[in-house]
Amino acid sequence: MSKGDGSRQLSAAEIQAHPEYAHVHWPLEANKREKIDVAAGRGGPLKLGYEIHGHGPKKILWIMGLGGFMKTWQRQTKDFGHTQADEYTCLIFDNRGMGESDKPLLRYTTSEMARDAIELLDHVGWTEARSVHVVGISMGGMIAQELGLLIPQRICSLNLISTAPRIVRTLPFLENVRNRINLLIPKGLDAQMARVKADCYSAEWLARPDETEYTVQPFPTNGDRFAAGDISKRLTPGVMTRQGFLCQLYAAGFHHKSAAQLKQLGDVVGRDRILVFHGTKDNMINFIHGEMLLRELGGEESGVTKVFKEGIGHVAPFEIRPEFKRIITDRIAKTEALPKS
Repeated sequence: MSKGDGSRQLSAAEIQAHPEYAHVHWPLEANKREKIDVAAGRGGPLKLGYEIHGHGPKKILWIMGLGGFMKTWQRQTKDFGHTQADEYTCLIFDNRGMGESDKPLLRYTTSEMARDAIELLDHVGWTEARSVHVVGISMGGMIAQELGLLIPQRICSLNLISTAPRIVRTLPFLENVRNRINLLIPKGLDAQMARVKADCYSAEWLARPDETEYTVQPFPTNGDRFAAGDISKRLTPGVMTRQGFLCQLYAAGFHHKSAAQLKQLGDVVGRDRILVFHGTKDNMINFIHGEMLLRELGGEESGVTKVFKEGIGHVAPFEIRPEFKRIITDRIAKTEALPKS
C-alpha cells in the first residue's frame, strides 16, 4: 500500500478491502429524518428524502450537485450540525434522481428542483424572512440561483460554490459530458475513479495523506478516501441509478441564467448577501464560469463577496474543509447582522 506520499492510489479492490471502507459514511444521528411528497402537479408527487442535524438558530440549507447524495455533506453536517449543534441547524436532502429520493423518468430542470427544495423548506417551517442560509455546490449552486429568484426574501445568505450561470459549451465541457456518460457504462471502478478524481480534485490534494478523521485506520491518501466514498455510493443498490443520473445531467447541462436574470438575482437577494466561490483548478465547471457569474452579478464593487482559490479543484468542502467552514461561518455572521428589509 501507498504510505500517503501520492506515489500510488489504491485500486478499487484494495479500497474495498481496507478496514476503513465500512466506516467511510459516518453514522451521524439526525434530529429528524423522513421522506415527504413534493411536486404534485409538477410531474409528481415524488418522494424527497431529507435529514435535519442540529438545533441552533442559524439555519443552513445544503444543496448537493450532480450525482451527489446528502451523505456527501457529512463533513459540513458534522462541523455545523453536530460540533456546533447549539448554534446551527443543517437541512440536507437528496435531489430528485439520487439517494433516498425518487428517480422518475422526467425532464428535470434546475427550476423544478428548486421548487422541490421550497416545498421542503415549507414542510420544515423555514419560512421567515431572511432566515435561511443557502449553500449550493455545482448543480446545487444552479438550483440555489433559481431558489434566490423564487424566494429571495427568505434567504439570508446565498453561497454559490463551484457553479455557473450557464454552461459555456466549449470542447472541455463536451468532453466532461462524454466522461459523465461513460461513467455509467460498466467498465471497471478503477477507470471511473481515475476520471472523477481528475475532474473534481487537484492532484496535490489527492496525493496528500488522508486528512479526514477515521474510525479504524486512515486511508493512505485523500484520493483513496474520496474513492472509497464514491465506490460505496455506486455499489449501494438504488442510490445512484443510470436514469436518475442522466436526468440530473440534463438539468445541469441546460441550466441557463442570462445576465439580466443575474442582475435581478442580485437586486432581489441583495449583493451583500451573495458569495461566489470558485477554484482555479476546477476541471468540472471551469474557472471561467465563476468569473462570468461574479461579473454578471455585478462584481466585487457591487457588494458580492468573491473567493477565488488558487490551485483548488471543484470540491472545496473536501479540499479546504477548515477554511471552507470559516468562510461559511463568516458569511452567516455578516449576513445575519444585515437589516432584514
